[in-house]
Amino acid sequence: MGEPDIFYILGNRVRRDLLSHLTCTECYFSFLSSKVSVSSTAVAKHLKIMEREGILKSYEREGPFIGPARKYYDIAVSKTYLVTLTPNIFWYKSLDLSPKQVEEGPLPSLIEDFLELSDELKALLERMAEIESTRDSLMAKIKEKYLREVGDMTELAILHYLLLNGSATVDELSDRLNIKEREVLVKVHELDRFVPLRIKEDRIEIDRKRLKQKIGGETDAGED
Repeated sequence: MGEPDIFYILGNRVRRDLLSHLTCTECYFSFLSSKVSVSSTAVAKHLKIMEREGILKSYEREGPFIGPARKYYDIAVSKTYLVTLTPNIFWYKSLDLSPKQVEEGPLPSLIEDFLELSDELKALLERMAEIESTRDSLMAKIKEKYLREVGDMTELAILHYLLLNGSATVDELSDRLNIKEREVLVKVHELDRFVPLRIKEDRIEIDRKRLKQKIGGETDAGED
């Protein structure tokens, strides 16, 4: 199964509420239905969507009393999602979280460890906000300067994509820009006159070594 459409999932308040309850305790269908202000039919629809997207998994288990087995739901992913959306940057990444061994200890000690890590995360996010604010300002300057000095929107779109994604294939750029692959290659070679690029096995990326040479005023060695 591919990457779940997390933006679609989190774009609905009811689904966000259901996920919040699922992280707190083991949940069966009727329990979840009682915790949100929509009909059980709507809850079933939302759960089905999240299960289809690979966010949830379900299983049946006998209850403590005589009667039909209950259907339980559990979250099936362990990821952190990072998103930046500004007038200059739309960037997101999913990070896989691997299980960590935590030493057994008294409850107060476990809670204190969690709070300390939460403080550490808060500081990290504040630093990330500073970095993204600076990247946003730099991207605005890059766009402004490239359009003023070069004036080619297609080349700028390629540069913008490479800056945010690290690299791209000719096919990816062709799809994104809705132009033919040979036109992409023409624009890439034109862009290379101003921003050093490396084209290797159909993959394009900014050539950091040649870029530093350009900044330092050294002779541009040309493409690899």
